[in-house]
Amino acid sequence: MIVDSAFYRDGVRGPGPEGLDALAAAARAGEGIAWIGLYRPTEAEFSGVAAAFGLHGLVVEDAVHAHQRPKLERYGDTLFCVLRSARYIDESETVEFGELHVFAGPGFVITARQDDACDLGGVRTGLEARPEILARGPVAILHAIMDRVVDDYSPVVAGLENDIDEIEDEVFGGSPSVSRRIYELSREVIAFHRASKPLAAMLEPLVGDPSIGDEERRYLRDVQDHALRVLEQVDEFRQLLQNILNVNLTLETKALSEASIAQNDQVKRISAWAAILFAPTLIGTVYGMNFDHMPELHWRAGYPMAIAMMMATSVTLFLIFKRRDWI
Repeated sequence: MIVDSAFYRDGVRGPGPEGLDALAAAARAGEGIAWIGLYRPTEAEFSGVAAAFGLHGLVVEDAVHAHQRPKLERYGDTLFCVLRSARYIDESETVEFGELHVFAGPGFVITARQDDACDLGGVRTGLEARPEILARGPVAILHAIMDRVVDDYSPVVAGLENDIDEIEDEVFGGSPSVSRRIYELSREVIAFHRASKPLAAMLEPLVGDPSIGDEERRYLRDVQDHALRVLEQVDEFRQLLQNILNVNLTLETKALSEASIAQNDQVKRISAWAAILFAPTLIGTVYGMNFDHMPELHWRAGYPMAIAMMMATSVTLFLIFKRRDWI
């Protein structure tokens, strides 16, 4: 459950008290900062940590149950933050989401990961290399974690942007499968929008908190600016995909109309030639019945007259259809 536990004095990692209770007591006494990293804790496992650091009972329930919405809440002197990390998978053109819970209180930070999407090992290593930042307190660690989550959004934005560019080429290239790809990418963009949208609003009360120092407020405002930039880009992606979908629908409708018109032209040509060939057949059928009492059966001019009628009818129909552009 506990993947890393450290105690920092003046921003430098060193030996800390043994046991959660002793670690929590030293942290609350101002001897240093305790940072405990948890991975998929069960309710029973997390209850021990919560009891040692005096976390609210509602926090325990939220921490062990994944699928929480991004939020920032204050329980007494402890901040509880839920973040949604994101990672772009180029092979499947999907966005993989993770969930991270952060508790920042007087002298301690507790992080609980529900998956592998956001590894905080790099954040911890980076902060340990800069003890002056760690020495500023738990809010500095919370800022570093938020900054990492927001920075990880950049490859996702780049991947989605590249996919949209490819889709634009496919739309005007007449790809038959582009509609499905537009729909699937729209679904990924909407999910990414849900994960990233609350972050900027979450930071607003934290930036305005009078208990936060000016230096930390500047860093938090920088993270908020990055989050707003990501949100603007995602909103643009949603609008752009909607426009692409409309254009694709227009092009598909146009293609279907052109195909229907071409098919109608073929039907008209076939119908015209069928009518032209039907008229001589009708005349020939009448004169081929060979009844003894037909008026023109023994008429000397009957044969040339029948041929003339066939030709005249066929030529007349041909000229009529030609004039109407059926042939």
